[in-house]
Amino acid sequence: MQKIRLILLTICLSVYSTYGQTSFRFQQRNIKPGNKEHFLIQLTSGQKSTSLPITIFHGIKDGPVLGITAGVHGYEYPPIIAGQRLIQAINPQKLKGTVILVQVANVAGFSQRTPFLNPLDGKNLNRSFPGNKQGTITEKIANFISTKVIKRSDLFLDMHAGDAPEDLMPYAAYYHHDSKSAISEQGKKMAIALGFDHLIVFNTTSKKYMKATEPSLYCSAEAFKKGIPSIDIECGKLGKADEFSIQKVVDGVLQLLNHLKMHPDKKTRLVPPLIIKQRFYHSSEFNGIFYPNKSSGEYVSKGMKLGHITDFFGRHLKTIYAKQAGILLLILGTPPVNKGETIAVIGKVN
Repeated sequence: MQKIRLILLTICLSVYSTYGQTSFRFQQRNIKPGNKEHFLIQLTSGQKSTSLPITIFHGIKDGPVLGITAGVHGYEYPPIIAGQRLIQAINPQKLKGTVILVQVANVAGFSQRTPFLNPLDGKNLNRSFPGNKQGTITEKIANFISTKVIKRSDLFLDMHAGDAPEDLMPYAAYYHHDSKSAISEQGKKMAIALGFDHLIVFNTTSKKYMKATEPSLYCSAEAFKKGIPSIDIECGKLGKADEFSIQKVVDGVLQLLNHLKMHPDKKTRLVPPLIIKQRFYHSSEFNGIFYPNKSSGEYVSKGMKLGHITDFFGRHLKTIYAKQAGILLLILGTPPVNKGETIAVIGKVN
């Protein structure tokens, strides 16, 4: 009997030394080291219901937990399709740590092809964090992500693209706060590892949503507010699921995992990105039709014509001129324009 006990103990120690960690518990299920599992979370508010497809990759060795969200805006397709490819690209048998991947946060927006909003309650999920467990369906989604994904994460990535009307250039971004220098610097290194040519700094030092008494509004801001290094991807435009953008997101995530020493991948030579610390917004004063003169990614000088607005009879209402020299991060890429809507965003390159 003593000999059998010793054999069993040896086997247990051998298994533990191989895996280096215990199971990861999520939604009353234990995920063993070296495995991935899919979850379809059901959420209901009154007569409205939705689901959250989530994949968890639990590595063979102990390490950090990386939370990733895609499809917070359901019409932003490249990160969503990239998430589908990551199901096969991330091998839990080679993974150190855990990845929680929310495949599509706004399933109704995705399936009903709705830009910006959740059609079930007309709310913008990326203005609803930290959410409300007793609230509308969008608020319940935000609450679940805040409490079950972000709260479990040591590091966080939120993935976006240009929505249906947005001609957007690809870039990475990270959150910075003067009083959070360590996590800000870690976020910067993570964002650089994504391999994008341009890097935007979300400086939250004076932002109202960073106060403890205020809602964080944005998904990744909720993570950063909780002391988690947080980064964003923006890759794709005009609601298109183009191959270049999809693969760039996949490559970026794998490069990030490699940088974090979580998942070995082919080493990529990273070129230092151009840093953008300031953004200048142009908003419309009219309802009408916008005719752009420029495209995202173009450099403009101050006073350069970006486009013009007419009414529905073709009468000229206003010409839009660049407020600042820099690079066009975003410009309205479809004809309709509404009063108060963002027409263009210019980044000042440092």
